[in-house]
Amino acid sequence: MLAGSGERTPAGIELVPASSLRSLRGLRAVVGLPGLGWRGDLRIDDAIVQASRTFVPALPEQEWYRAEAEQTEVFAPLVPLERVWVERVSSAVTPPSDLVLVSLDAPPARFPRRVREVPRVTGLRVVRVPGPDDKTGRDQRDLRAVTEAYNGVEGDICVRVCREVDWYRWAWSGQAPKTMEVPVHLLWVE
Repeated sequence: MLAGSGERTPAGIELVPASSLRSLRGLRAVVGLPGLGWRGDLRIDDAIVQASRTFVPALPEQEWYRAEAEQTEVFAPLVPLERVWVERVSSAVTPPSDLVLVSLDAPPARFPRRVREVPRVTGLRVVRVPGPDDKTGRDQRDLRAVTEAYNGVEGDICVRVCREVDWYRWAWSGQAPKTMEVPVHLLWVE
């Protein structure tokens, strides 16, 4: 919970070296070079060894979802293991109170931001936190915003979201996703 409010903040995303995990299949990842930069929105597969070096197959998420949904084989570039970090949900990652400088030695953690504080949300990964009537009490992840904020039918300010696989299916097949309306006070940018 945020101090002085009824909102619950979802956990943020920390990045850990892929070498610290056994199973990598399907995990979200960031690849790059310390001091140079990072590329995210990737999914990876288990590491393979070639000529005594360890590599991780890495695909853009859209290609990974398509391969999984259609059960097809795809070509995945191989990235050296030491250049791959895996995203992991962590309650230790919290929003900073001010500007934070990061190290260029590893990709920085990502803290959640309220949707209402982000100027444009269409296409962004979002987290739906449980509302007061939600019996599960669990955050819903792997969602994408498909609209900006608007006035909902019942007067709430809302954003329409869809499952991430449906977001990507929309791109590769043209099939519009099934969406749900979520009040912005329950929605965070991941």
